Amino acid sequence: MIEITPQQLPVLSRWFPTGSPGLGALAEHVLTTGTGHWWADRPDQPRVLAVTCADHVLLRGDPGVLAPDAVARFADRYVDTPARFWPALGSAFERIVPWERMTYVHQAQAPVALPRTPRGVTVRRLMPEDVPALAALHSEYAWIHASWGGPAGLAGSGHGWAAFAKGRILSVACTYFLGSAYEDIAVVTVPDRRRERLALACVAGLTADIRARGHTASWCCSRDNRPSRLLAWTAGFRLTREHVHHITGRALERTARAAPAGPDTGVQRPVVRPGRPKVPVGAAVGGGRTRCDVPVSDRPPLPDRTVDLSDLP
Repeated sequence: MIEITPQQLPVLSRWFPTGSPGLGALAEHVLTTGTGHWWADRPDQPRVLAVTCADHVLLRGDPGVLAPDAVARFADRYVDTPARFWPALGSAFERIVPWERMTYVHQAQAPVALPRTPRGVTVRRLMPEDVPALAALHSEYAWIHASWGGPAGLAGSGHGWAAFAKGRILSVACTYFLGSAYEDIAVVTVPDRRRERLALACVAGLTADIRARGHTASWCCSRDNRPSRLLAWTAGFRLTREHVHHITGRALERTARAAPAGPDTGVQRPVVRPGRPKVPVGAAVGGGRTRCDVPVSDRPPLPDRTVDLSDLP
């Protein structure tokens, strides 16, 4: 697949319907913010179209027109695609792990008990001058601003809230994918300031802003990630959909052979693991993403947007 410019895009409504919650807002986010990339099998009248942002991929179209290694560039990513693409993924990567996901949508009428802010902590909207504080977060949490192209993009977007103490960011909640109707959110809390309900406070401020924009907040997490599901419920989100993403491993190495005899194509066989990866509660990073049971060499760089039990009421 080749990268194309936004000017080369076909009418997107056929490929990525607008007004969708969760990961469905990714295409609109890339089109609106310019953070991300568009890919197609050909520049004119594409038959396969993909959009990528941060560690996520939306892939649509006719997989029958793709070469075996056409999707290899999407290694170590989370891929959302119809079932007809699964054989193409299986032939392109060493390992494919199905990952059951849950999408929640915020309900304005749901009762939410707002937490009391700890002494010395301020919870407020992010501003452009907060770039140094965002950049100072540990590299493990850099994913929180990846969908905005970095700290400056998130700080200047008007779509984030954070808890501060002495100029240091303790927790961040932000719109991760900005759609025309829904804003899919993410949250992270530094480990040494857990058990203070800071994530809940940031999410409360963020969802109020989202409502004021005439949008609705959505929340995606792994089915196995009970802490994230509990925080979503506590913050007023309710389950609307269950679906499956696929975590891709390394791209298969392919060797060219002249006139191969028999069925051997010179391509390593992929390993497709059934079921879903385990997401251990103990591995959670407060408000951040947890790791799954994919070997280290095959893990995507940015696992689940999740929360730690210590952020719960």
